[in-house]
Amino acid sequence: MDLDFSPVWDGWRDLVHGALITIEVTAGAIVLGCLIGLVIGLGRLDPRRRVVYGLTTAYVSFIRGTPLLVQLFIWFFGLPHFGINFPAFFCGIVGMGIYSGAYVSEIVRGAIQSVDRGQMEAARSLGMPYRTAMREIVVPQALVRMIPPLGNEFIALIKNSSLVSLLTIADLMHEGQKIISTSYRSLEVYLAIALVYFVLTNLTGLALRTVERRLGAGGLV
Repeated sequence: MDLDFSPVWDGWRDLVHGALITIEVTAGAIVLGCLIGLVIGLGRLDPRRRVVYGLTTAYVSFIRGTPLLVQLFIWFFGLPHFGINFPAFFCGIVGMGIYSGAYVSEIVRGAIQSVDRGQMEAARSLGMPYRTAMREIVVPQALVRMIPPLGNEFIALIKNSSLVSLLTIADLMHEGQKIISTSYRSLEVYLAIALVYFVLTNLTGLALRTVERRLGAGGLV
């Protein structure tokens, strides 16, 4: 079978528009996921705070134990049963952000716990408050250790963003499916879509590796 990429060339503007929407949704989800992940990760550091630890652990367990697609459908199709209606774009960002937050929280918790406890004990022995010691000593070291796993999470989020097309969001996948519906050249269009996702994920990985090197050069590792 001969490949015919002419529908891809003819619809490149739609694919570019879809790629931009994909970037916007993913960027919003990353910001939200990092904020949620930081709060939840800090909440899971001390099991002695039973209420906070229990709630944050329940959140992580539920979100990680259910598919992202189901969570997106709950936001977009489920909430209207209670009279709560959000735009598809909002549901996509919030649904993906909450999903990502559970994974980011484990990255945050693991990175902070990997820092030698002796450093916190030394800071406390010098009279430094706990929050100050966390902010000035522990978190900067943990931040560098978070970058590689965060990079993997961000890349996974870019790929998972293809699911928001099922919420009628005009992302890359949605625009590609529109081209397929008129051209019937599914293989060529999906190859083009795969290439765009490949570029986006590799650019993200490159950016994070650059940040990691700069932080290392700044003496945080």
